[in-house]
Amino acid sequence: MATVICSRRLLEDLACALAPVRRQDMAAARLMAAAAGTTLRALELSPMLGRRIEGDLRELVISSGAKGLVALYRFIAARDEVRVLALRPQREMGFRP
Repeated sequence: MATVICSRRLLEDLACALAPVRRQDMAAARLMAAAAGTTLRALELSPMLGRRIEGDLRELVISSGAKGLVALYRFIAARDEVRVLALRPQREMGFRP
């Protein structure tokens, strides 16, 4: 079972992604946060779940109703470790620098 490590930036990204949803519908924001947690925990059992985008970087779609998120992560097989690097709303292009 792989260890999933979330970067500090991931928490900032999640807060930014949830802010507009929270203003409109607090229950939807809670569901989106729960979906993110559940999907990222799935990487413990299936670290290759996301699609490869470049080198060892992978993207994983986190579905939550009409709105979703995309997580950027790297699986380090030698350590059996998943490093979740960033998160963005699904409808936005690219990750912020």
